[in-house]
Amino acid sequence: MHDTADPFFEPYDRDEIAYGDVPSAPIAAYLRQVIGRRVLDQQQNISHAIDLGAGAGRDTIALAKAGFLVKAVDLSQRGLDRIMQRARNAGVDQRVTTQVADVRQVDVPPGSHAAIVATTVLDHIPAEDAKALWQKLADGLRPDGMLYVEVHTTEDPGSDQEPGCDSNDPVSETADAVINYFRPNQLARWATDPEARLRILKYEERLEWDYTHGPEHLHGKAILLAVRAGFHPPYYGQPAAFPQRTSQ
Repeated sequence: MHDTADPFFEPYDRDEIAYGDVPSAPIAAYLRQVIGRRVLDQQQNISHAIDLGAGAGRDTIALAKAGFLVKAVDLSQRGLDRIMQRARNAGVDQRVTTQVADVRQVDVPPGSHAAIVATTVLDHIPAEDAKALWQKLADGLRPDGMLYVEVHTTEDPGSDQEPGCDSNDPVSETADAVINYFRPNQLARWATDPEARLRILKYEERLEWDYTHGPEHLHGKAILLAVRAGFHPPYYGQPAAFPQRTSQ
């Protein structure tokens, strides 16, 4: 079955759902080290998270398991249906809500969220819209907030720019959805702009092979994990470089 109104219906309708169920490694490390199972603010209110471009929910479920109240946003209703299915199976469906929406239209009030995730979102919208959404996300963090962003770069074989456009490596089945490939260091420059008010915990540009959907293919990615400037959580790296030894 194919739903023309939902271009990602088929990948998310598969028995083995596209993009898998393993959360993004930097998010998993941050949740394990910093959050644990306590996400209460000083007023003892549950912390809110938003997962933009949530897909089928690999990061949504991880956030919910950590105790966040999570809103998952995506254009694909089928993906969001699978998120709720996964949330029920994991026993966290009471902490997950979903919204079918264009990410540019989603309300993210200033200082409202303890965790904001935008995985391959800023590269799926025009450049001008991406910069405006970026600032809204940065502004949306609480003083103890965490931001995770992942974008495709011009190294991706699907890119129309060098070096990706010169690559003979296989291209993703969903490459047509990417319209705004990020140039080297572009995301890092956005994150270090004083207006963003962020402190970078991890930034990386890399090539990665993807076996989670369709035929194997290569990606060029930029990955950012950041917190609000002035926030210094007990983060030891991903993977943890020199963690404290636990008592026996």
